[in-house]
Amino acid sequence: MEKECNEGRNARWREELRNALPAKERTAIPRVQMPTLSPEIRVTCNDEVNQGLTPAQAVLEATRCLDCPAPGCVEGCPVGIAIPDFIKNIQRGDNREAARILKMSSALPAVCGRVCPQEKQCESKCIYHKMKKEPVAIGYLERFAADAEIAAGGVSIPDAHKNGIRVAVAGSGPAGLSFAGEMARRGFDVDVFEALHEVGGVLKYGIPEFRLPNNVVDAELDSLRKSGVKFHTDTVIGRTLSYDDLLNAGFKGIFVASGAGLPRFMNIPGENYIGVLSSNEYLTRINLMGAGSPGHDTPAPLGKRIAVIGGGNTAMDSARTARRMGAEKVMIIYRRGESEMPARVEEVHHAKEEGVEFITLASPVEYVADEHGRVRAVRVQRMELGEPDASGRRSPVPVPGAVDEIEIDLAIVSVGVSPNPLIPSSIDGLDVSNRGTIVVDEDMMSSIPVVFAGGDIVRGGATVILAMGDGRRAAASMAEKLLQDATC
Repeated sequence: MEKECNEGRNARWREELRNALPAKERTAIPRVQMPTLSPEIRVTCNDEVNQGLTPAQAVLEATRCLDCPAPGCVEGCPVGIAIPDFIKNIQRGDNREAARILKMSSALPAVCGRVCPQEKQCESKCIYHKMKKEPVAIGYLERFAADAEIAAGGVSIPDAHKNGIRVAVAGSGPAGLSFAGEMARRGFDVDVFEALHEVGGVLKYGIPEFRLPNNVVDAELDSLRKSGVKFHTDTVIGRTLSYDDLLNAGFKGIFVASGAGLPRFMNIPGENYIGVLSSNEYLTRINLMGAGSPGHDTPAPLGKRIAVIGGGNTAMDSARTARRMGAEKVMIIYRRGESEMPARVEEVHHAKEEGVEFITLASPVEYVADEHGRVRAVRVQRMELGEPDASGRRSPVPVPGAVDEIEIDLAIVSVGVSPNPLIPSSIDGLDVSNRGTIVVDEDMMSSIPVVFAGGDIVRGGATVILAMGDGRRAAASMAEKLLQDATC
């Protein structure tokens, strides 16, 4: 009866909001612009670039939402957030309820509101596209609601009746955290094991604070702790603890979310010279180990003329970090055109504002060193776009005889990652693909019924929200299986 009453009240106030302003006037409201720090300030510090919406901006943007009866935005969300529901609560000023709705589907809304590619997911399905207008700023509103709840100091924790079943999670990145939150909400006792000395996985070591502040990640982690999730650092599953150790300790299910932390290189001459390193190493040294910061002994890879090889978000993070570390000239070198770059448009825009140069249709073919074995230049082959490859992207092909030499003193390679091989190689009977990924079925279950997996260890490299979607789907599947086993 209470549920029916609540649904009736919700329907009434939403109808009132729809009737308060005609659709024609809603669609005439321009999309909100995110306030940002000026480029001159942000290249001198690690302060967050996007400053967040004011309450007035958030309410106005939420008013743009037409509250569609069959919202396409929900279909575009990998974790199935009830998007119009949380947005309309922002419009009526109930930010706490908006955050509660977000938490029903997402364990990390403050994170997702900052780093998820909404323009390719939920916002890409917005009905505004049919009107040739900019979509509702769903990501900005998600961040606003989550931040408002954190600022109010009252993070909502879903009630859960404990069932006494223990599950283990290997890895504390987005897939592992999403899984942990979902299982805790279902009443399971969840232990998360992280190999590094800080919890958060790629959210801490891979994404710079100017894009995702550590205190935001820590607030989301505190929410998980309050829901009963236990975290263990400096624990390498496959070394510190084996698969059998976990089973003997009483864990009935194991979710592998160990990520893809193995960097790839291009296998071109000179990659072993001093001053050529991966984005993984570069960002981990700076983001997690404090390289270059007062009070930290970790050596900082410094340079004045830096080439970043690649065109994804990690390449943008590396280039923008290099500017903050004092580099005078930072160049993105990418083998396709700018329109083919996989990085978010916002990240490319911010990089340009911060003085990063873009050299497109160019691919490194060799690094050149000085007499001390330190890189001093990179030779690049000029490219042109040919026929589309299997994914539909136009393949770059070399322009005969067009090779340039560019002077550099540091090269940061960001051309992809491979799955962490430790866990796949340490569990007998686990089906692994020829790419090193764990093979799972549609329910994220591996060839071993008590082992599920998701995120980059399955996908080989993906976005935060896709990893979270894997964790959520795996939790639903494992919970159903373990609860059935418990009643047999």
